[in-house]
Amino acid sequence: MFQAWRNIYSKSDNAKAYSLLSPALFLIILVMLIPMALMLSFSSFTQVSMMEIDFTPTIQRYIDFFEKSLLVSLLIKSVKISFIVTLITLLTAYPVCYYIAFYVKKNKMLWLVLLTLPFWTSYLLRVFSWKIILGTKGVFNSTLLGAGIISEPLTFLMYSEEAVIITLTHAWAAFALLPLYVSLEKIDFSYIEAARDLGLSKFEVFWKVTFPLSLPGVIGAILIIFIPTVGDYVTPALIGGTEGRMLSNMIQAYFGKINNIPLGAASATIMLTTVILITVIVSYTTKRLTQRLS
Repeated sequence: MFQAWRNIYSKSDNAKAYSLLSPALFLIILVMLIPMALMLSFSSFTQVSMMEIDFTPTIQRYIDFFEKSLLVSLLIKSVKISFIVTLITLLTAYPVCYYIAFYVKKNKMLWLVLLTLPFWTSYLLRVFSWKIILGTKGVFNSTLLGAGIISEPLTFLMYSEEAVIITLTHAWAAFALLPLYVSLEKIDFSYIEAARDLGLSKFEVFWKVTFPLSLPGVIGAILIIFIPTVGDYVTPALIGGTEGRMLSNMIQAYFGKINNIPLGAASATIMLTTVILITVIVSYTTKRLTQRLS
């Protein structure tokens, strides 16, 4: 029997692949699927009192979510903020990666290390640094006051959506640099030279050759930035205040001070489903765009 299974394993590429993936699959099941299953199950319960939960299955918590305008608006705001952060990060990171990939001839790794060096520090420290920079007595306001540009500190910079967007853009920029650079670096320069020989302008070469070939890195950067920033609650809690609050902060409150675990689980499930749907739409749209450009 053992010899028969050994022969099947030796002849089957799928069996070899699954055997190599099995540790990672086991870890995914352990740390992702099981907590998600627990979250789904809790979202069907009812919080009767502070210490009592009714375990009778119901979809009322999902109905409660859409009946609460605050939760729906926070979900929309979370998606909007994450979309803006992703867009700004791509627009700022892509030219840098493009320059390193095509114009830097020596010490490219040194450039990447220098660009990612600020991100070696703790995420919380970087968030607190923006709190110092954007505060009423922070670096930005002090500079403007010292230069005589303003007569009193700008209060809208701190505890607002704009502060959350600025902080998240800086915090996740490094995660966009690497996939974009790898995608651009792998492009065969002979394709670009051939396009130039055919008489295409620099913009046409970029739009019809370089950009389509770099789309895998663009997709990777979008997913790496968009997915975690939708559920970020540290930055809105420290920088956003009331104006910059996101759905993740309400979910944390439901599991904490408010003590309504079922509604918190339902809110998290709805946010996860929204992120999955947007991810599928982005992937499908990008694939169609790639086919159209090619």
